[in-house]
Amino acid sequence: MRRPRLLILGGTGEARDLARRAADSFDVITTLASVPSRPARIPGVVLTNPFEGARDLTWFLRDLFIDLVVDATHPYATTISAQARAACEDARVPRLQILRPGWPRGPGERWIEAASWDDAAARLPDLGRRPFLTIGIKNLPAFSNCNGCRFLVRLPEAPDDPPPIDNCDLVTGLPPFRPADEIALMRGEGVDVLITKDSGGAAGYAKIEAARILELPILVLKRPDPEPGDVTESTAGALRWLGVAAKY
Repeated sequence: MRRPRLLILGGTGEARDLARRAADSFDVITTLASVPSRPARIPGVVLTNPFEGARDLTWFLRDLFIDLVVDATHPYATTISAQARAACEDARVPRLQILRPGWPRGPGERWIEAASWDDAAARLPDLGRRPFLTIGIKNLPAFSNCNGCRFLVRLPEAPDDPPPIDNCDLVTGLPPFRPADEIALMRGEGVDVLITKDSGGAAGYAKIEAARILELPILVLKRPDPEPGDVTESTAGALRWLGVAAKY
């Protein structure tokens, strides 16, 4: 009798943790959208970008006899989450989404929520002229027409081509960061507004703490709603779901 086969749509700490903790009970396959800058050991089979779109994922689920799917992608990875829901419904495979809580709003923090990056760019002139962007390279073009700003952009690593935005200074690094280092960076660079996603989790929270201490506005992209279906906030919740779902 074969063990149940679990597909984890990964790329987050929760995905890696779940793969480690589920490996004793499941044959685990983890998929990643791209090769990480700092590869971490993940138990089981790890595949990079093995399918394109919901139809490919449906075939993947059927061809590999996947029993259960856990979507442990980034909270803003709406495309893959929508594809996962459609494919699992089509293939009739139970699916769970891990959605870590957003960062808490602390006393004295000035949060401004934007509906889109274009909305954030429209709000920026009223907030500052030295924005600190921690939003990923593909979202930078939304700010290309913000005249009068000198951006500080942080990316995981230096891109092959210049960032798609004028008037910027580039820094690189991967979380976790320390609040003291984030404060020193923002002070040293003259940052007057932080622009980010409400990603949640401990690894990226230091910049929020630093902005609070420096009394900077935090311009944040509104979190997308989760896909319909089962949702949990943690790896522990996912393990409980797997224990129940594997019985059916």
